[in-house]
Amino acid sequence: MKNRILIVEDDHAISDAVALNMQFVGYGYAVFDDGKKAADSLADDHAFDLALLDIMLPGIDGFELFSYMEKYNIPVIYMTAKTDSASEIKGLMDGAEDYIVKPFDVLTLMVRIEKVLKRTGRLNTVYRVRDIEVNSETRVVTKAGEEVELQPLEFDVLLTLLKNKNLTVSREQLLSDVWGYEYAGETRAVDMKISNLRKKLNLGDAIRAIPKLGYRLEER
Repeated sequence: MKNRILIVEDDHAISDAVALNMQFVGYGYAVFDDGKKAADSLADDHAFDLALLDIMLPGIDGFELFSYMEKYNIPVIYMTAKTDSASEIKGLMDGAEDYIVKPFDVLTLMVRIEKVLKRTGRLNTVYRVRDIEVNSETRVVTKAGEEVELQPLEFDVLLTLLKNKNLTVSREQLLSDVWGYEYAGETRAVDMKISNLRKKLNLGDAIRAIPKLGYRLEER
């Protein structure tokens, strides 16, 4: 079952962008632009693994809405334009898992979401694309039910692409996340692992090279 996220944000440009990336990555989601409407809806539907809450909301604000999240044991990340330290301290002291200030990079938000889901034991550890299934805990990869042997770095590159499915992942991010060092102009290591994955998993048409940017694992 895929993870499901509650988004409460009255700026539709932001909520639409976040929801679109949720869809790309494979999360389920529900969106509200009013704090009270979101709170009232929880009586009928509170099956969420995480809530993304703006603070300055119509109806009731994000701080008041937090108590409803507590009632249903839904972890919270605040995403807000409030940059003052008092608001951040209040949010975190009240029990929020994280606090991200607008404007933010969507990939950064996705990483923070995954970290909270993992920390709270809610992260879905199985990722799928086409007939390929990847278990991030056991590090087992199967294609059409048959196990495929991948080198450790190949697995980590594949997992990073899967976690950002339909999003472009830069070579810099791959080098940082997988190899653990900053980009220094050397891309051969990344390109070789991508080439191996294309061959081993028959993903030649699914892993797209994006000129001057990086790679994108596509599934429509």
